[in-house]
Amino acid sequence: MTVTIKKSKAKGTIAAPPSKSMAHRALICGALSGGSKITNIEYSNDILATLDCLTALGAKIESKDSIIECGGLNPFNSKKVTLDCRESGSTLRFMIPLCMLSGSDITFVGSERLFARNLTIYEEIAKKNNITFEKSDNRLTICGTLKSGNYKIAGNISSQFISGMLFALPLLDGDSTLEITGKYESEPYVDLTIKSLSDFGIEIKKYDRVYKIKGNQKYASQNMTIEGDYSNAAFLDGFNLLGGDVKVTGLNENSLQGDKIYKRMYEDLKNGEKQFDMSNCPDLAPVMFALSAVYGGAHFTGTKRLKIKESDRAAAMQTELAKFGINVDISENDVTIHNCKLKAPIETLCGHNDHRIVMALSLLCTLTGGSIGDAQSVAKSYPDYFEKIKSLGIVIENEIR
Repeated sequence: MTVTIKKSKAKGTIAAPPSKSMAHRALICGALSGGSKITNIEYSNDILATLDCLTALGAKIESKDSIIECGGLNPFNSKKVTLDCRESGSTLRFMIPLCMLSGSDITFVGSERLFARNLTIYEEIAKKNNITFEKSDNRLTICGTLKSGNYKIAGNISSQFISGMLFALPLLDGDSTLEITGKYESEPYVDLTIKSLSDFGIEIKKYDRVYKIKGNQKYASQNMTIEGDYSNAAFLDGFNLLGGDVKVTGLNENSLQGDKIYKRMYEDLKNGEKQFDMSNCPDLAPVMFALSAVYGGAHFTGTKRLKIKESDRAAAMQTELAKFGINVDISENDVTIHNCKLKAPIETLCGHNDHRIVMALSLLCTLTGGSIGDAQSVAKSYPDYFEKIKSLGIVIENEIR
């Protein structure tokens, strides 16, 4: 789908969409409980992937509007099954340890881009437990049983490995420890997992960089409402840096979401700050790159992991910002957006099948006008994004499918 955006300014009040990160966690915990009700769910492609996988594993899922009732999943009884994770890294990495509990053959399928993302940590854990781990371009099959014990996970690859193990280890007979080695990046995402586990009755104790997990725990039933998403709110709030007047509601000021740091970053950007560390908030990189192009450029560190997202996000933004006349330099772990004059692109922009690239480019198009291909990829996290920004006054001339 190609969307054409005309020069226009956003104005109005809009509710932040529900947090995708928190919804994944709540749905998994709820499915592992006797029965829970999760309210304020948005059916993005990633959330649909998690729901489909939970159902295939034996969870009872009932949905009505934005409410989901779920429960009854016993991962020890899971049979041979194929789970379609689509393009959701959270779904794949959260589910793998749970699927190591049954001893059955379980196959994960999804896009090639998804399976190009790193899974070596789980491969090493599988080897330690004599679990079969067979991976190809678009599938993974595991068979074997995870055991309680002492595990070490590198903290600079993806926090999703840590979270995945934290979902599974409390269910095992014995006690376990999970030690984080090296630089610990994206720790706020693990804090979200700990919070969700605690909400559903699972106790995890942290001592410096070691998590201690008692075995034989049970997930308790819970009724909860998913709070607003800071990651996607950053795009809505970004219009305010471009002359807009947008009030974003539904955000919890006391949230543990790491991406709430975008508010401080935006203030720093407006005040002339030129140095930003993205290590703990890589999902904010595309929107920060786009906005910094308007504010005279900036230097970003902690960008190495952008290569393993839905696209190579640094390279994707380099390509697309060049169409706006913005020069970008990329090194192994840093990105420099140069101070260049923003101009209207004369060719269609490419979204690189990445929801956050598309939304970042949409902000710039409200200043210059422009067309964005692969615009349908917003469905990964924010299916009605274009309808929402239309309601704020952004002029979208046409949509070509």
